[in-house]
Amino acid sequence: MNAAPAFEAKICAPADLKARVAALPRPLAFTNGCFDILHRGHATYLAQARALGASLLVAVNSDASVKRQGKGEDRPINILADRLAMLAALECVSLVTWFDEDTPITRILEARPDILVKGGDWPVDRIVGAREVLDWGGRVHSIPFIHQRSTTLLLEKIRRL
Repeated sequence: MNAAPAFEAKICAPADLKARVAALPRPLAFTNGCFDILHRGHATYLAQARALGASLLVAVNSDASVKRQGKGEDRPINILADRLAMLAALECVSLVTWFDEDTPITRILEARPDILVKGGDWPVDRIVGAREVLDWGGRVHSIPFIHQRSTTLLLEKIRRL
């Protein structure tokens, strides 16, 4: 019988989030996204987010949440369980969870991160949870892109081939 890979222990059901976050070293950085097809831009961004704190919590849009974003009828390409596993396998990710709503505000309020992070396409004043994190004394960062990569553009390229 095959045992589950150790990294899968980093996948946390929302119901267990508060207890699991309490065990993480602080300061805690938090980010979120679909992470449908993991690429170099994601890996670089997540490593940068982790460097801002001692731990990194990633909240992932559920399949239904991705579909509501209008990214295309066939999105997500990878189901939630696969997206969670890929993120959990990354060394820079401390814990990964998910949300079914359109925004991660519930997970942000549950986790109470010290640092809220999004990619450079998000100005700080438009980042969901920014006001709340700033109100409890945290920081908010919009990290500029180093590698211009996009899952949508990658899928367009694949379809052209």
